[in-house]
Amino acid sequence: MPDRPIIEIRELTKRYKGADEPAINSISLDINKNEIFGLLGPNGAGKTTTISILCGLFPPTKGSVTINGLDIHADIRKIKQIIGVVPQDIALYPTLTARENLTFFGNMYGLRGKVLKNKIDDYLTEFGLERHAGKMVARFSGGMKRRVNLIAGLLHDPKVIFLDEPTVGIDVQSRLEILNYLKLINKKGTTIIYTSHYMEEAENLCSRVAIIDRGSIISLGNPKELVAEHPEFKNLENIFIHLTGKELRD
Repeated sequence: MPDRPIIEIRELTKRYKGADEPAINSISLDINKNEIFGLLGPNGAGKTTTISILCGLFPPTKGSVTINGLDIHADIRKIKQIIGVVPQDIALYPTLTARENLTFFGNMYGLRGKVLKNKIDDYLTEFGLERHAGKMVARFSGGMKRRVNLIAGLLHDPKVIFLDEPTVGIDVQSRLEILNYLKLINKKGTTIIYTSHYMEEAENLCSRVAIIDRGSIISLGNPKELVAEHPEFKNLENIFIHLTGKELRD
């Protein structure tokens, strides 16, 4: 018997006060254990709203979500213990050092003492930041900040990690480092939910993708299979533009 999906979403809807249309509209979706699942869409499509609800940042207007069998309404404290969140905006304190930031976030997850210190040391070394551990984050490059931002979401070894545009605006080397590490932790059993505007990156990284537009899922499947199903298009980016249009989004 196949494993139960690690995330089950049913009829999920979010309507913001005063909005003419819902930000997300009756989304239903299963995400399996050990997937790298891409949630793709233009600006304002509903990606960040969906991620925010799944992380418990605010409640849906209606619908249900379970993560690892736990209900998003009744069990949110337990859910927060098994998920990691890496937001699009850098969620670090600029006047603290990299080590001070990571110690703070580790403490929030209940990590202390030598266990936390060793984890921080290992991650800083893994991401090539050991020489910069004592520097203020304000002095870091964009790529260095992204790497510390990612470490902060991984310190407690989450079963599921949510990544909102984790490689936006960074150098090629930092992007490669982050993507390679995501593949590594996925092989070890971490389920990854990932949003991006980089279609080539998603095509190469994700086991499945959902394309969302105007609050609804308009396509779902393995990237290579989606491309094979649309032989008139060469890649996922062409399919994405075909489905969502060329209209500029704010």
